[in-house]
Amino acid sequence: MLTHFLLAACFAFLLWWLGTGLVLWLDGLPKKTFVWSMLATTVLSAAGLYAVWWTQDQTSQWAVYVAFAGGLSVWAWQEMSYYLGFVTGPRKKACEPGCAGWGHFLHALQTSLYHELSILTGAILLWGLSREAEFALAFWTYMTLWAMHESARINVFLGVRHINAEWLPEHLQYLRSFLREAPMNPWFPVSVTLASCAAAWIFYQAWFCQDPAQASAYYLIGALAVLALVEHAFLMLPIPLTAPWAWALGKRRRQAA
Repeated sequence: MLTHFLLAACFAFLLWWLGTGLVLWLDGLPKKTFVWSMLATTVLSAAGLYAVWWTQDQTSQWAVYVAFAGGLSVWAWQEMSYYLGFVTGPRKKACEPGCAGWGHFLHALQTSLYHELSILTGAILLWGLSREAEFALAFWTYMTLWAMHESARINVFLGVRHINAEWLPEHLQYLRSFLREAPMNPWFPVSVTLASCAAAWIFYQAWFCQDPAQASAYYLIGALAVLALVEHAFLMLPIPLTAPWAWALGKRRRQAA
């Protein structure tokens, strides 16, 4: 079991680290490259969808890892389309100073409304492709990323110690008006507690699972949840989460410094 856990953890970490870095690096390139980056991501995501469909009748460990990568590739399309500015929302300007309350929240929602609808479409598509699979790993991979993504968005909206504004490319700088710096917010301890309990339950299921392939599926989802928790923790820790992707942030990191 320990071997399955280590392999799953390393695989999940590598794809998470490399995928995040590529998004940050590509959206920092000149705008003339965005179409090609989006086209390449679309091809990759299409291959991922095919992989999800192909593995729905497979129960081997190889198929588990392929399905996991397929789910990640669909999520990568969502992130890339947003950060490159192709699928965002009807609002593309900052909030006026003093805007607060539900009006401010609705303005924030308008900046990513199309993005959120696109994520929902991706979830429905993955559910349709993997609903007959024994593990439905691609779907649950995607849902785990979506849940932690929404949790992080709520946290940076309500207020965190590090908003990591240098992660925003130039064409999305208007989003800074919806990010708030604060030592703590009411949602943060709730979100971390819920995610920690979910991750613990997933690892518990993996540890007592008799099927090695299904155990690996649990370990992959659990590792992804832990990585998302690490991202949450760095929102509040006195150390910004930039070092692992210094190669990707490049010029933006130096300007922020």
